[in-house]
This record gives sequence, structure tokens and C-alpha cells, in this order.
Amino acid sequence: MELKNLKKAGQRILKAVKNKERIVIYGDADLDGVTSVIILKEAIKNLNGEIGAIYFPDREKDGYGINEKALFYLKKHSPALFLALDCGIGNFKEVKIAKELGFEVIIIDHHEILAQLPDADIIVDPKQKGDKYPFKQFATVGIIFRLTKLLLGKKTSESLRRDFLELAAIATIADMMPRTDDNEEIICQGLSSLRESWRPGIQALLGLEHFQSLNLIQQVNKINSLLNIRDIENGLPVSYRILTIADKKEAEKLARNLLEKGIEKKIRIQDIKEEIEEKISGKKKDPIIFEGSSDWELILLGIVASILSQKYQKPVFLHKKEKINSQGSVRAPAGFNTVEAMKSCSQYFITFGGHPAASGFKIKNENLEKFKEYLIDYFL
Repeated sequence: MELKNLKKAGQRILKAVKNKERIVIYGDADLDGVTSVIILKEAIKNLNGEIGAIYFPDREKDGYGINEKALFYLKKHSPALFLALDCGIGNFKEVKIAKELGFEVIIIDHHEILAQLPDADIIVDPKQKGDKYPFKQFATVGIIFRLTKLLLGKKTSESLRRDFLELAAIATIADMMPRTDDNEEIICQGLSSLRESWRPGIQALLGLEHFQSLNLIQQVNKINSLLNIRDIENGLPVSYRILTIADKKEAEKLARNLLEKGIEKKIRIQDIKEEIEEKISGKKKDPIIFEGSSDWELILLGIVASILSQKYQKPVFLHKKEKINSQGSVRAPAGFNTVEAMKSCSQYFITFGGHPAASGFKIKNENLEKFKEYLIDYFL
């Protein structure tokens, strides 16, 4: 038994490689999306295929998922096979635009299904209706790993398999997927060879003196935190750059630079956390924490929300307020489903989606107060 449409997606990619069609890979900029892009790109390269373009949206500027600005930028590559990884399941309007621009769209995602599916040509998501594969809690990178086995078949060497598993393991941990069933296998096998990874970036990160007193899982968690730092060059997030870098000395230099930025990031996270705790000191009876500011960095809000949700054991909705719209990160303890909460007031959003315990949204500022009031009633 296999994930619904996975074989179909693999056959379409193989056809594109054989016919030398243009291929565009569009991945979310978090570690799950980045590693998914790296694995699929390298699998296609092993088949002697060519990738026309790789694109990662900048969440601070573009928000989450497929966006119109990116599509019109990528239009020059059309017609092409457009592979959306770790995003797209909630991009109804954007998928329609992509197809109008001449792209054939394949979505490979793991986020919760909303009221309907976008009009993509092929969708792989274990949570979609009709998917009979028993395990549903993959990170996208786990799905991509399974896809590469179909793509490469007997061409999958043991060293390549281990390499892909190493990336899949760290991203599955980073995306906080449950460590059970298929995920447990990915993590155990991936971590078993991580210290011997051939990737200079992984070796450089594991070799940071700051991490030497830690065990492997602790090191991976610290590394994942560094790889989540917003540092973009030529449209490529730092996680992509360091995990694909070929030069050992450059990798070590980038790793040291990341560590310095990580220390600064920790201070900023603490500052935001303390600011929020001061704001909510008189609202302890509220069933949620709902706060926003134009001064906060969006990429830090998920971490802060996670800390606060565990400390106060309630859903936390934090947003960066911009001129017209706000973008938010949501975290909640076990037992709460934030996606279902937002589904029930979907009229307020521009976009939303994610996992029950970790999700996000984009909303017009004029709807923020209505959204907050709805959430308070919903979680009472």
C-alpha cells in the first residue's frame, strides 16, 4: 500500500525528466520544505534531469505558501512542471493562477485539508480523502523520501539512501512530528549515520565547540534552531545554503556565523516573550493568548508561541502587524486543534492552515478583533 497519488506523481516526474521538460520546485522556507527540495532536486539530478528553478518564499515579505508575486516571477519558466513541496494545500486562488500561467501543478504536502482541495493536477497529502495509507503524520520530507525511492528504484545506492534519511530525520524532528511508526524508522535510521554525514554543512554544525557537551538529539535540536534563522541570500535561506555547500571551510565559516546569530536570536525571543507576558498579566482567565505587534519578527513568533503555549497550557495566537494585513503563528498544547478552530471562522482570513498544534494565518487588520473574540468564545 502506498500514499494516494504518490506513484502517479513519481511517474509524471519521470516523464518530465525523460522528455527534458522544465521543472520548477517551490518549497516552503522552513527546514521541512528546504530538505524536501534538496532531496527531490538531488534525486532528479541522479536521473540526469534538470531543475529550471528553485524558489522559496520569504515569509516576512511573501507570507506562507504559494504567492502571486512568486508565480509571476517564475512565469518566464512556463510551461513547466511546478512541484509545490510542504505548501500549496490551502492555495486555492494561487494554484488557479499557476495553471493559467501555463504550469502543471503537483502539490506534495502534509498539512491539514481545509474545506476543499485546490485544483492541482496531482495532490499527495496523507490527510486527503481516499488516502488509505495507515500512517498520516509524516513531515513532507518523509513523503519526499518515499517518492525518491519510487523515482530512483534500483539506482538508489546505500550511501544516497543514508544521505536522504539524514536530512529526513532532522527535518521530521524540526517539524515536531510524532516519533512513531514510519517517523520513528526515519529518525532512527537517519540519526544512526548523521555523525558520518558526507555533507560539509552537517559536519560543520555538529563540530561547533558550543555543542560538544550535548548528546546527538540535543545537538540536532540546537542545529535545527540555527537552521530556522532568517538569513537569505539570492532568494535561498541559510538552511538550503549550508546543507548544499560543497566547501568545508566555507561551511565552517557559515556555521560559526549562524551560531553568533543564534545567540542574538535567543535574546530577541526572550524579549518578545517578556513583552507578551507583561501584556497578558491581567488576562489570566482568557482561554487563549492573542497578541500582536509591528515590531516583532514573524519567523520568531512560532518559537515564542510554542514556549508560551507549553507554559500556560492554552492556544497562543501571535501576529506581526503590517500596514493592511497581519501574519500570524499559532501553537497549542496537545488536545487543541487550532486548524479546526480557524476553519470554523474561515471568512475572516486571507489564508490559513497547518497542523492542529502548529498553524498560521494571514488576515486583514480590520478582522483581527473579530477573530480574537471568536477564538475566546470557541475555546471557552
